[in-house]
Amino acid sequence: MSEETKTVAAEAVNPAEFLATFNWHKYEEGIDEVDEAKLKEFEQALEGTVGFVNERDVIEGKVTRITDRDAIIDINSKSEGVISLNEFRYNPNLAVGDTVEVLVDKREDSSGQLVLSHKKARVIKAWDRVNNAHETGEIVNGFVKCRTRGGMIVDVFGIEAFLPGSQIDVKPIRDYDQYVEKTMEFKVVKINHEFKNVVVSHKALIEADLEDQKKEIIGQLEKGQVLEGVVKNITSYGVFVDLGGVDGLVHITDLSWSRINHPNEVVELDQKLNVVILDFDDNKSRIQLGLKQLSAHPWEALNSELKVGDKVNGKVVVLADYGAFVEVEEGVEGLIHVSEMSWSTHLRSAGDFVKVGDTVEAQILTLDREERKMSLGMKQLHPDPWTDITTKYPVGSTHTGTVRNYTNFGVFVELEEGIDGLVYISDLSWTKKIKHPSDFVTVGDKLEVQVLELDVENRKLNLGHKQTQDNPWDAHEATYAIGSTHEGTIKEKNDKGATVTFADGIEAFAPTRFLEKEDGSKLAKGDTVQFIVTEFSKEYRRIVVSHTSIFKEEEKRNIKAAAKKANDAEKTTLGDIGGLAELKKKMEGK
Repeated sequence: MSEETKTVAAEAVNPAEFLATFNWHKYEEGIDEVDEAKLKEFEQALEGTVGFVNERDVIEGKVTRITDRDAIIDINSKSEGVISLNEFRYNPNLAVGDTVEVLVDKREDSSGQLVLSHKKARVIKAWDRVNNAHETGEIVNGFVKCRTRGGMIVDVFGIEAFLPGSQIDVKPIRDYDQYVEKTMEFKVVKINHEFKNVVVSHKALIEADLEDQKKEIIGQLEKGQVLEGVVKNITSYGVFVDLGGVDGLVHITDLSWSRINHPNEVVELDQKLNVVILDFDDNKSRIQLGLKQLSAHPWEALNSELKVGDKVNGKVVVLADYGAFVEVEEGVEGLIHVSEMSWSTHLRSAGDFVKVGDTVEAQILTLDREERKMSLGMKQLHPDPWTDITTKYPVGSTHTGTVRNYTNFGVFVELEEGIDGLVYISDLSWTKKIKHPSDFVTVGDKLEVQVLELDVENRKLNLGHKQTQDNPWDAHEATYAIGSTHEGTIKEKNDKGATVTFADGIEAFAPTRFLEKEDGSKLAKGDTVQFIVTEFSKEYRRIVVSHTSIFKEEEKRNIKAAAKKANDAEKTTLGDIGGLAELKKKMEGK
């Protein structure tokens, strides 16, 4: 353009008009301004076209590439998104080409990168999916995140669900850690919308699979059938065995022919073993199994040459008061009755002789192979102490024994193992009035005794302790003759009379009518006065005395007559003895 032309154009522009119509936006930005209406039309036209996304939208994307740490997702936009593989831990089988849900966090970050999140997309969709799975019974995948009290925490669709320990498997779980960070299939069994709680079960899936298998197995069950099973649970009373979806019980008595204290002595958890079906109920829900029945009964394998009189060794397996069961071979037991443990006729508890676990030697007393019974004896291995009892313990001999027991009527004293004797309470003391033997001796005391009677046939010994000492009543007979007077003190008093004690400790009885004093009053407890002996019995150790008879003439005469009668009786007895002596001499002279 020439200078002339430029000048003409400049002159043609009106300054006021120029300022009024000047496009400042275009001048400042260096671009043409787009009409706002046209801009809105443009944006509306873009919506729905390929590659256009809004932030917070949940859409589907395709995995185009997987690195060590990330998954590259194509959502058909102008750029691809990157999601950490940590968000796919629940799905370890993620592969290129899989379609996944993603949430558009940002269309562009500071570097222009599309920001996506699979985890957030799952959470948004999770409740719809969980509710649908619960209603339809759909099987869902879940990632076991960690252990918690009573079970596990499982990631299901991005929601933390609870897996109770009882819902992990049909069999008891002993190691929960083996499931952590594993992806498993689950069934949604419960939803609490108020607290946003979800409960899932893996056991429900197994039970569904086992139900058909269980019906098939139950239909084929027969008594006597041998099946392979796995030990599922062990209790004190038996073992539960899983037969492949059907449980049966092996009672503790059907585990072994030998006696056992607990099933874990024979089997252990998860052990595979063969069992035989012994019985079941009508619907076959309770199945009784046996393990020992698969092996021959030990009695059938018992040495055929074993007979009565043979010696055997065995271990005490059961102990009772009446005896001990001894296992002479595995599964073969014999009973040693307590009466066969010692020659003693005074029976004690079997626990006084043996303990469970002891190894003992015994002799076979009876043997019944058909009834599978055997009785044993221990005392037969030792000489019978009663064979020479009359030589060792003749009547009148004195010995020292040990107090083993006592009853209301006497004391049992052991002279040696197998030789017991009874000391009646009346034969314990000459002077003491004993109400119970425990007032005189205790178990374990040494006691000197004399053999009073010996019954060899019935193995009974009658012993006495007082007979080992002099009878003080021999001396009392002379001292306390009828009519003799002694000073005594009233010790006790009752309605019938009073007990009087003399200086040498001898006690006598004074009837109430003989307690009257000369002035007519009665003697009281603690009074010390003169008493006259009215009766004396050495056999019954009894002395009767009177205070009243000292000053009453009629009583005096009665006592004199009694004394004379007693004296005459003694002379008559002596005379009879003398007469017999003379008669004997005459007969010998002939």
